[in-house]
Amino acid sequence: MVKLSKLNYNKFVNIVKVLARFSSWYKIMSEALIIDGSYLEGGGQILRNALSLSCILQRPIKVTNIRANRPKPGLSNQHLFGLNLLQSITGARVKGNHINSTEVEFYPGDIKSGRYTVDTRTAASVALVLQAALPVLIFGSSNSELDLIGGTNVGMAPQVDSMTEVLRPNLELFGISFDFDLFKRGYYPRGGGHCKVMVPPVHSIKAVNLVRFGIVSEVCGWCFVAGRLPLRVAQDMKQAAERELQHVCRSQPQLEAYKESPEVARDNGSGMILKAITTEGCTIGSSALGERQVDGHALGKTAADELANYLKSEICVDSHVQDQIIIFMALAHGISRILTTPLTQHTRTAMHVATLMTGAKFEVEEINNSVILSCHGIGNENKQM
Repeated sequence: MVKLSKLNYNKFVNIVKVLARFSSWYKIMSEALIIDGSYLEGGGQILRNALSLSCILQRPIKVTNIRANRPKPGLSNQHLFGLNLLQSITGARVKGNHINSTEVEFYPGDIKSGRYTVDTRTAASVALVLQAALPVLIFGSSNSELDLIGGTNVGMAPQVDSMTEVLRPNLELFGISFDFDLFKRGYYPRGGGHCKVMVPPVHSIKAVNLVRFGIVSEVCGWCFVAGRLPLRVAQDMKQAAERELQHVCRSQPQLEAYKESPEVARDNGSGMILKAITTEGCTIGSSALGERQVDGHALGKTAADELANYLKSEICVDSHVQDQIIIFMALAHGISRILTTPLTQHTRTAMHVATLMTGAKFEVEEINNSVILSCHGIGNENKQM
């Protein structure tokens, strides 16, 4: 029997303690965190945010009841393409990645920067695919490029124009950006839109403080039609929007009405994007998308009314950007604060997933018809830079 000295015995005990802690950590990290996909909003956002955070934190997840609150539960095309893209980016082991699947297990590896192509062969939203991939790729080792083919301006998803004109300026306050080239627009039902996105990495995400509105310094927008729709429809959007915005703008809004060339958009489509910029660095936006029967005046009024209400309330982050930046607030260094509209179900869902996976703490302070949303981020750092 070997007799240990007191010094060697203490070393032995310390080694055992370290191994025990490592064993506990390994058990936690190797077991999939179960996330109920039916929570609150119960749509695809729970899956997208959970997958993104799984890749960033290298934490396995199991998402159940996927899209349980939708008429057709389970994975649709756009969710499946986003899932498979993240599988490629991290070399993940995946179970349940097939159409209509209501349960997915995802075990990610390291984030690999590179060039990735997603062709949905449908009008599935490329903006939602970008939503899932962008937070992941910024934690890669070098620039990444996404070649995305599908729906660029489709219902139930942000238009790509909103991603570049409204979301991107807000992300730049976090120290995040991306380059974007649009080659073709893709409308429902054929899709076929084509864009490229270049995503540079960051070392970490800065906290933001967007609680001062300032004064509106610029209001601009784009009203567009394509296919067989006449330019007059875009001009109707412009006129209606100008009429609604004149009561809240000190100067004339700079709105552009145009018809897309056949090379850019082959199918019928229409839409508009509006945004306002303030002296305190706020970028607030609204949008509208034309349906089968297009009423340009109605479209213009819808988008302009929404933006006008934001400007009257003097909020700093609109309700569409609100839920999209939750993941970045949770990962940032320090405390982020935003003055925004009452929280949407999408935002409450994103907060739930972020808290569950990162431990970040959110606080909501109600002020009249707006709220100040605060988050103490976890200070995640890019270990590959």
